[in-house]
Amino acid sequence: MANSNLPPLDPVFFDAAQTAKAWPFAEARKLVKRLARSDKKEAVFQTGYGPSGLPHIGTFGEVARTTMVRNAFRLLTRDEVPTRLICFSDDMDGMRKVSPHLPNQEMLAQYLGQPLSRVPDPFSDQYKSFADHNNHRLMEFLDQFGFEYEFISSTEHYASGAFDDALLAMLKVYDKVMEIILPTIGEERRKTYAPFLPISPKTGVVLQVPMIATNPEKGTITYIDPDSGEQIETTVTGGAVKCQWKADWALRWFALGVDYEMAGKDLIDSVKLSSRIITALGGRPPEGFNYELFLDETGQKISKTKGNGLPVEQWLTYASPESISLFMYQKPMTAKRLYFDVIPKAVDEYYAFAAAYENQSSEERLNNPVFHIHGGAPGVGEAPLSFALLLNLVSAANAEDEGVLWGFLKRYLPDATPETYPELGKLVEYAMRYFHDFVKPGKKFREADNKERTALLHLSELLEPLEGSTDASQIQNVVYEAGKQAEFEPLRDWFKALYQILLGQDQGPRFGSLVALYGVAETRALIEKALAGELVN
Repeated sequence: MANSNLPPLDPVFFDAAQTAKAWPFAEARKLVKRLARSDKKEAVFQTGYGPSGLPHIGTFGEVARTTMVRNAFRLLTRDEVPTRLICFSDDMDGMRKVSPHLPNQEMLAQYLGQPLSRVPDPFSDQYKSFADHNNHRLMEFLDQFGFEYEFISSTEHYASGAFDDALLAMLKVYDKVMEIILPTIGEERRKTYAPFLPISPKTGVVLQVPMIATNPEKGTITYIDPDSGEQIETTVTGGAVKCQWKADWALRWFALGVDYEMAGKDLIDSVKLSSRIITALGGRPPEGFNYELFLDETGQKISKTKGNGLPVEQWLTYASPESISLFMYQKPMTAKRLYFDVIPKAVDEYYAFAAAYENQSSEERLNNPVFHIHGGAPGVGEAPLSFALLLNLVSAANAEDEGVLWGFLKRYLPDATPETYPELGKLVEYAMRYFHDFVKPGKKFREADNKERTALLHLSELLEPLEGSTDASQIQNVVYEAGKQAEFEPLRDWFKALYQILLGQDQGPRFGSLVALYGVAETRALIEKALAGELVN
């Protein structure tokens, strides 16, 4: 098999893949057509990473989405075309500033402008450099999710000569590259711009200096040293220089034979310029698409510099890796808020898709997100209760430990234990953490007005004959009846009142399901407490 290092694909999906409509297949078809028009015998996927900071949720999203396209491509080609996924670290980039979040600020300040691979690790002496530390964190991060990838260091590729041929090709089209870039930058920047950035042999700094001469025959460039004022001629090979960002991106595509790379919407112009540069080099721009950016709770773009938004580690504290993969899969070209309040929905949607998978045809399965999340059959256990319902059970029970929660769950599921329902066990742990960190601090109970008080008393009376029942539908009918008799219009105002008065929040799950799980007697006691003012106080 062409991709023997990757998880095997089920041949039953080969035929169905040809007409699958899910977006990874739409992307993969572009790649199939691309290779059909060339003599290439493998498909190369790439994702890029800047090791000036730790890997973040955008890094995860890019690798996860690219992996989904890679698997779709394997199905479309019946797994007969070798594939590679390169995770490229631009660790030869100069350190432009010292993040205030880092330790050893004074030490780091001495290395401003030097390649990140030459800056000492501020955290410990365990790694060769700051970049080496962050690169290892990146690989640990990707390994945690089981991604199959090939890590490439920019520093190692420049220094080893792996980029030499591409660098010499870039030197030959130097003037064309300048013609592409100069109209896109400001007047001041034009004075110092060059596609090559020499590494100062004296200071080790990545220099942003203009070229006073280029010699493609010798493979050299000449510039004025900004410190000494002397004229220096240096080769462009062997790690003596690196390329500016847009030229560097094109250089990678050209040297590594990249066929597919997606990028954020904020890089649309960079993609266009790098595409023109690789064309000048005699290469072909990769396929790909520009995904929308994530927004924080205020609608601002997430930035690792600002530290806003939601880190992957925090998401995984409150929900499964599959739920974050689903979030990445859904509508990649639509801007989405990425904050804690999106987690419960993502969890429940994942289990809903996983539950539907079992009874779907091959065609339907290929359009089910869980297929792309797992790269094949999901093999996920059943979660008999939703995450949202568990959160509200914790809220109603004011549970401080998992034992209390399992006590309620056993009423609804007599054999419920973490061992008999492992998926439920995970959700219980997540729900407890999520509730105490995000729901409980924001709970705000209110008093019932006269109309609501009367309706709640009536609801308690209607529930009394149902004590011991776990029939959620029957209980929901009673809740509806109490709201209708109290003449709530629209009826959703009645349910909003229930959530605000009894749970201290504006919304919740199907109320009948919550009562069936929490207990009729317990719900009646909760109503009594609310009407006595105990919840507000």
